[in-house]
Amino acid sequence: MKVSLLCRVQAVTGPVFLILLCLQLFGSGGLLAQTAMPPGAYDVRSFGAVADGQTKCTESIARAIAAAGERGGGTIYFPGGTFLTGPIHLSSHITLFLDAGAVLKFSTNFDDYLPMVPSRWEGIEVTNFSPFIYAQNAANIAIRGRGTLDGQGRTWWQEWSRVRSSKGDEKNKWQQEFARLNPNPLVAEGYKTLEKGFMRPPFIQPYNCTNVLIEGVTIINSPFWTVTPLYCENVTVNAVVIKNPESPNTDGINPDSCHNVHISNCSISVGDDCITIKSGRDADGRRVGRPAENYTISNCTMADGHGGVVIGSEMSGGVKNITIANCIFDGTDRGIRIKSARGRGGVVEDVRVNNIVMRNIKNEAVILTTIYEKSAPQPVSETTPIFRNIRFNGITGDAKIAGELSGLAEMPLEGISFSDVKLDATTGFTIIDSKDIGFHNVTINAAKGPGILADKTMGLELDGVRTTQTNAEAFVDLRDIKSVFIHGCSAPPGGNAFVSVRAESRPELVLEGNNFGVAKSQVTVVESSSKPSP
Repeated sequence: MKVSLLCRVQAVTGPVFLILLCLQLFGSGGLLAQTAMPPGAYDVRSFGAVADGQTKCTESIARAIAAAGERGGGTIYFPGGTFLTGPIHLSSHITLFLDAGAVLKFSTNFDDYLPMVPSRWEGIEVTNFSPFIYAQNAANIAIRGRGTLDGQGRTWWQEWSRVRSSKGDEKNKWQQEFARLNPNPLVAEGYKTLEKGFMRPPFIQPYNCTNVLIEGVTIINSPFWTVTPLYCENVTVNAVVIKNPESPNTDGINPDSCHNVHISNCSISVGDDCITIKSGRDADGRRVGRPAENYTISNCTMADGHGGVVIGSEMSGGVKNITIANCIFDGTDRGIRIKSARGRGGVVEDVRVNNIVMRNIKNEAVILTTIYEKSAPQPVSETTPIFRNIRFNGITGDAKIAGELSGLAEMPLEGISFSDVKLDATTGFTIIDSKDIGFHNVTINAAKGPGILADKTMGLELDGVRTTQTNAEAFVDLRDIKSVFIHGCSAPPGGNAFVSVRAESRPELVLEGNNFGVAKSQVTVVESSSKPSP
């Protein structure tokens, strides 16, 4: 029939129209295209699923996955329409494919997410509610398509809030079940969260899986962390959109103790951090001892969220070999944030941040801190966190605070550098308990106070650092410092002294080849008592 139709069209209109009509009829969006279902896929409707948004399809989806698994794997296909479901458990070689217009809406009945399964909650191994999409010890699994996953998280957020604010020993049945399955969680002193026992599940959590792909889908209204691969090898998250409203702990993508992770081309706006790298909390994280290793994050856009890309604070298993490149942070509370505290342990090292645009950052553009939780100095041990060899290059934008580097008295931050950076901020950089810190070709325009304040710091190099601001204070404020080299820097016309230094630290300062001729003076030496430490 199609051939005779085309022949008649050709006779009437000629070959040019025929070519155009063929493209329309048989192209990817053609009028005669019957379905976008991949060849050989398992249509969930054939297993009893109904796309009315009311009929629960959990068992139908499970039957489709089982049928595909019996044949060695396959693609589970969701056409346009809304499918209500409980948790979906994937096995090896299974792909969930959501066609454009398909919506998987997850049940708000907490009982549907029983029995509880092995998981991790804020870095502590637990047995908890099933994640909405879960796989354990599987290989070659994927979630793909142009459809939407809706977690309907508000019901979970409300119950979490109620439980957290409740007093007394009375617990709901889910709290009692959690307590039964987790009688002795390994937690640090003072960590009370697990005692409440109503731990919201992650949205998507492959657990100890290899070759994981999540691509193209939109994910909204997560109950807790959204995409959380745990103990996985070879993970790719590409072209995913994540949207969570203001809500508790609804991070976007949190690969946890994984190896070889690639996150690219994603758009994220959430109620907590947009992308976070984690590797376990305190003694439990050190016991497991699996680092987050070999991650690349590229070409992503972060909007609302507490942080753009964050490492920690649960990083007790270590974090190493991380590249963050070609991203835009627009309106997040912070840009790059690396955080830990005494008691965590673990090493964060070999991190590269390149080609980042930050706009409207509400707090720090960059913050590295190992005093995320305040405590007194302690002897160095396995519980002491270490940050070292972290490099920032090619950053531009504006923020309330340009940056903060805060180490520990017993374990300073080490090997931190900034190159080719231009930041406009209300206040500049503060550096405390750090060593081997470099600023190279950096412009900091701080509306008030110094552009760079360094205290308890050893080994600071400023090369090609400049500002256009002419504040009442010196641009560089040096307090308790050792081995500072300032060269190739420029002072703004009409500014005061470029450098302010404490009298006892003056011998530690070397100036060479700077352009301070337009400033009122090069160096102001002040007495210690007039410059209290921050």
